[in-house]
Amino acid sequence: MDLLTIAGIAMLALWAAGTFAFDAPGIVHGLLTLGVFLIVLAAVRRSAKARGAK
Repeated sequence: MDLLTIAGIAMLALWAAGTFAFDAPGIVHGLLTLGVFLIVLAAVRRSAKARGAK
């Protein structure tokens, strides 16, 4: 796994903890957005890198 995927998963875990354990303010939901964005970005970069290697 690369750093973007790990960061995205960490943000999703923090979002889940903040949402379900506490009274989540709106800023906590930004972690969901950024986490999903980072995971998708890592997947796109990984596929582009694999496509360029062929």
